[in-house]
Amino acid sequence: MTNQELIALALKARAHAYAPYSRYAVGAALLGKSGKVYTGCNVENAAYSLTICAERTAVSKAVSEGEREFEAIAVVTANGGTPCGPCRQVLAEFGPDIRVLVATPEGLVSMKTVSELLPDLFGAQDLP
Repeated sequence: MTNQELIALALKARAHAYAPYSRYAVGAALLGKSGKVYTGCNVENAAYSLTICAERTAVSKAVSEGEREFEAIAVVTANGGTPCGPCRQVLAEFGPDIRVLVATPEGLVSMKTVSELLPDLFGAQDLP
């Protein structure tokens, strides 16, 4: 799957975002090593701490369907915002080399790996 195709799926997922408070819609499309794509959008809640990001929605969908290895994730926002800290940590759980494509509706803004977004990440290697 090309970067453009993955971004297009994230953009489509963004249309389903539930963001009545921040009005900051986010869509994500996560490419599993199997070739299957899992999409997600942010789902806000009036109790802000219960909000779930698009990236974590996509990861949860993938894991709940048995996928554990990922190649890339595309994240589309209005202004090219990168994944938040908790999303970076969740992605790191599944691989520091996952490509993170950040885009706006107009196209790709940046491409980095999870380890570039979260240097010195905390992982299983840090547990006793």
